[in-house]
Amino acid sequence: MSKIKPSKGAPYARIMGVGGYRPTRVVPNEVILETIDSSDEWIRSRSGIATRHWASPEETVAAMSVEASGKAIADAGITPEQVGAVIVSTVSHFKQTPAVATEIADKIGAGKPAAFDISAGCAGFGYGLTLAKGMVVEGSAEYVLVIGVERLSDLTDLEDRATAFLFGDGAGAVIVGPAKEPAIGPTVWGSEGDKSETIKQTVPWDDYRNGTVDKFPAITQEGQAVFRWAVFEMAKVAQQALDAAGITSDDLDVFIPHQANMRIIDSMVKTLKLPEHVTVARDVETTGNTSAASIPLAMERLLATGQAKSGDTALVIGFGAGLVYAATVVTLP
Repeated sequence: MSKIKPSKGAPYARIMGVGGYRPTRVVPNEVILETIDSSDEWIRSRSGIATRHWASPEETVAAMSVEASGKAIADAGITPEQVGAVIVSTVSHFKQTPAVATEIADKIGAGKPAAFDISAGCAGFGYGLTLAKGMVVEGSAEYVLVIGVERLSDLTDLEDRATAFLFGDGAGAVIVGPAKEPAIGPTVWGSEGDKSETIKQTVPWDDYRNGTVDKFPAITQEGQAVFRWAVFEMAKVAQQALDAAGITSDDLDVFIPHQANMRIIDSMVKTLKLPEHVTVARDVETTGNTSAASIPLAMERLLATGQAKSGDTALVIGFGAGLVYAATVVTLP
């Protein structure tokens, strides 16, 4: 018989507050056209993107995260000292160790929380949210700060016609804390490693270090393959998340997919047959694809503009490099 005492966590967990940070520099398509042979019309028709934000040298992964975190903490109505864990999802923090989460925790004044980074690409926010929910329910942390942050402009090949226009920078953050009723549903997540070459870094860091290649590593992808996978396979995952939460699309108020591409978003809406009353996040138009940051940034904008409101039921799904994915139903803070 085990002598270990049972955990004393909360019965359920919820998102309590959200915050976002977009770099001050707004980059229109005209800037992208300086290095690729394309047109504003082509970029908009293929991706729906008109502008994106690129970070300055001062707007580091840590600095953007601190700004977004401060807003999320204030929105949740807690103090930094109450944060018991910090989870950061990013693929664009170039210092291998220590985790940038530890720096962020110190800069926001969180004391001595658990702090670590995860790498799950564009599904990273969903992965972090799931881990945070487990911590709150298990009792290892009462309040968890989950951050999705990217400086993808550092990993963009501006001469690659297929991807130069896609990526942007930014940080989104949420506080996950205790709840008396279910507010974060079961997560449907997974990976398809046999498709790992579909979205990838062009070359490993050590190839660049050793001089095997002289071009800095960047993100590349097989656009058509990613599109087909996202539209058809991820629509199935989204439906599984609805089923796992015990609701139908008619019960939804908001749909917040990863902001990869407007065509993908619109195709998923059609495949899922979402009712007209469902508000759909289309933040990609002015923010671009910010990978792990895209879902919390889109969530923050919907709430800030009144397109969504506190208590709304939202389906969130992230998908990307790996290929990995994560979908769940949440109650908006």
